[in-house]
Amino acid sequence: MGTSLGGLQALETVLGALPSKFPVPVVVVQHRNKNSDNTLTHLLKRHTALTVYDAEDKMPLEPSAVYISPPNYHTLVEDGYIALSCDGPVQYARPSIDVLFESAAASYGRGTIGVIMTGASSDGAQGAAAIKNKGGVAIAQNPGTAEAAAMPAAAIAAAKVDYILPLAEIGPTLVTLCR
Repeated sequence: MGTSLGGLQALETVLGALPSKFPVPVVVVQHRNKNSDNTLTHLLKRHTALTVYDAEDKMPLEPSAVYISPPNYHTLVEDGYIALSCDGPVQYARPSIDVLFESAAASYGRGTIGVIMTGASSDGAQGAAAIKNKGGVAIAQNPGTAEAAAMPAAAIAAAKVDYILPLAEIGPTLVTLCR
């Protein structure tokens, strides 16, 4: 999942709709200040039945868990675990949604689901295209329902996303797709 401006409410809504036994891991990139602390993780723990972690390098991916990308590090998904990188910003962002999505697509191909929600940049658009090119599923929040429409609109323009949904429908759709 990727989000930026307005992301806290979006994440609370989507993660809050996922059951405690959600069968896959969820990795989240939320654009935030490089000096941010773990407040985001603590806030999200209040709104989801899933276990929420601050992602760490070489941390194994588990079902029913949410991994929050740390500030100022790219988060990659590599065959069952998290990898962190301090490579330069992509789309002016570190962490970058594109980096997360491209790595997930490379590792899991058609088993990848990418979700782009509210944000004021185009980060995630190329990553959504990479997911689609590998046979995965791309979901974009309906730009008309986003606090900042640019990010989901960019993903819709760059990739033939499978679903364009209002925020409240993203979680239930993920539940259906991951059965």
